[in-house]
Amino acid sequence: MSLNTAISRPEADILATNKVLRNTYLLLSMTLIFSAMTAGAAMVLNLPHFNPFITLIGYFGLLFLTTKFSNSGLGLIFVFALTGFMGLTLGPILTLYIKAFSNGHELIMTALGGTGVIFLGLSGYALTTRKDFSFMGGFLMVGVLVAFLAGLGAMFFAIPALSLAVSAMFILLMSGMILFQTSEIIHGGETNYILATVSLYVSIYNLFLSLLQLLGVFSGDD
Repeated sequence: MSLNTAISRPEADILATNKVLRNTYLLLSMTLIFSAMTAGAAMVLNLPHFNPFITLIGYFGLLFLTTKFSNSGLGLIFVFALTGFMGLTLGPILTLYIKAFSNGHELIMTALGGTGVIFLGLSGYALTTRKDFSFMGGFLMVGVLVAFLAGLGAMFFAIPALSLAVSAMFILLMSGMILFQTSEIIHGGETNYILATVSLYVSIYNLFLSLLQLLGVFSGDD
């Protein structure tokens, strides 16, 4: 290997990482806007709540297709289909909060602002310190699985206290996921910007819903 090659390779790695970061944040911004538009459309059309099974089938089905075609142009289509679908499921939830609480609009905006602050703060920390958070991967995967199963239990058995605990768990877990996912991009663990976008979008979506639920319980005015 020549000296020039040895010198240029790290530079090429940095350029590749910066490209993934740039494409990820650009696509993430576009999918968040598109998701907000579909959520708004669902509210205007006053769509009913989606059946939980339909939501899960739609989410995991579109997630599978996005992952399968993440290296092709179809991946972009499916990532917008996935985030648009999640926006549609979010619309009826936002409508419920607006109707159920006199300060529903304030709760939504507070949850949205809190989500933005947490995401920007944690992403900025990971980007500036460039710490490697890959060690959190196994713990976060197990934690998300436990929280997901506990959430299903709280939903089917109508246990409000468990539901609140799950929301608190998801806030912590999704915050950890943002650190982990950003770190993966920085250190080359994730080189596909479509998959990186989906991962960050899901974290933001769950973080927002969890904050909204806690705010509704502790700050909502009937």
